Amino acid sequence: MSEGLRVALLAYRGNPHVGGQGVYCRFLSRELVRLGHRVTVFSGQPWPVLDRGVDLVRVPSLDLYREPDPFRIPHLDELRSWADVAEVLMMLAGGFPEPRTFSWRARRALGERSDGFDVVHDNGSFGSGIAALSGEGWPVVGTCHHPITVDRLVDVATAEGRRKEVSIRRWYGFVRMQNAVARRLPRVLTVSSSSRRDIVEQMGVARERVAVVPIGTDTELFHPLPGRPSRRVPGRVMTTASADVPMKGLSYLLEALAKLRTEQPEAHLVVVGEPRPASARAISRLGLEGAVTFRSGVSDAELVGLYQEASAAAIPSLYEGFSLPAVEAMACEVPVVCSSGGALPEVVGPDGEAAVLVPPADPGALASALGNVLGAPSFGERLGAAGRRRVLGRFTWQRCAAGVVEQYRETIEQASQGGHARSPSGIARAAGAPRGQ
Repeated sequence: MSEGLRVALLAYRGNPHVGGQGVYCRFLSRELVRLGHRVTVFSGQPWPVLDRGVDLVRVPSLDLYREPDPFRIPHLDELRSWADVAEVLMMLAGGFPEPRTFSWRARRALGERSDGFDVVHDNGSFGSGIAALSGEGWPVVGTCHHPITVDRLVDVATAEGRRKEVSIRRWYGFVRMQNAVARRLPRVLTVSSSSRRDIVEQMGVARERVAVVPIGTDTELFHPLPGRPSRRVPGRVMTTASADVPMKGLSYLLEALAKLRTEQPEAHLVVVGEPRPASARAISRLGLEGAVTFRSGVSDAELVGLYQEASAAAIPSLYEGFSLPAVEAMACEVPVVCSSGGALPEVVGPDGEAAVLVPPADPGALASALGNVLGAPSFGERLGAAGRRRVLGRFTWQRCAAGVVEQYRETIEQASQGGHARSPSGIARAAGAPRGQ
């Protein structure tokens, strides 16, 4: 049996309720520990949810985007380092500083650990401090769920007016840094072949240094409860929208719901997420008051309960690097209707097998597909059963963790053969050296 590895897993935003980064951090760390490895998570706010056996090192930022006072101006006595000053200045200039400033702080925090690590795994920051760690001889692996260049392209294309477009470009100023850092890392992991293609084409990373390790879902948690057909609420469509951004396609789903209700008036939507101004305006414009419910802050058990009540799950995204909501729904045997954007066909399989696929940004096609599923429960049951089988065979966290460990070992071996790897104690000393950041 191979010796267990000491893994430093970095997450600039670690909480699973604010996006896929936090979900990846939680379940990957849990499964790595179950495989016999020691995992220490270095995380910024909001803090992660971690399972027993996973250590946590808090790497606090100024938390400038926290609720209920996002874009807050901190007091002068809060500014205790150059990273703090830079974080405020970049925010005031309209940029998003967290990936960069987290990487600086994480680099220093790693240097303060005297026991050392065998590998450093950066979950999505691709900050300049991560590139510095790699240059110092740390075996570094970075996970890019999908290139943020895609988000930027969609947001710019849907911007209303030149001023808004300039603001969006300024916000995404960190993308140039991330692309440059990704090109310098020895190994970049991603979650689908679609994302790999986009990372190579849009970020300029050499294809041979990008490895696909699909993520998964917790099939012990996400599963059909006994008597699921009787729990289903007729006409209920469920979707997940952690952010009110154009790429997630919620506006198209709302238009589809309005069309669907002309033929199936009982159709209604439950959105797992907080109501946002753009969606509120669309609901009012489309006359959907009372037909759309938002549920925020739900626990894992509550989320599973919502899946049991859904007659269909909708994933209307214009693009996805993977799609955790799709595999969660399939694991619960909920029939999925999704767009063909990005990696979604790769995740759900051929049209009509475990899900129904429609073109992105097409409310008419989405309404028609949802109507077919809602109107034919036996068809929905067949899709749901096939979806569960697909998840069990392809998308579990156990399979993901095993694949990630293979990449860790190859990266460590590569660093050793290149003569650049440091011993754990030497790594810790080098990381504690004075910074040029």
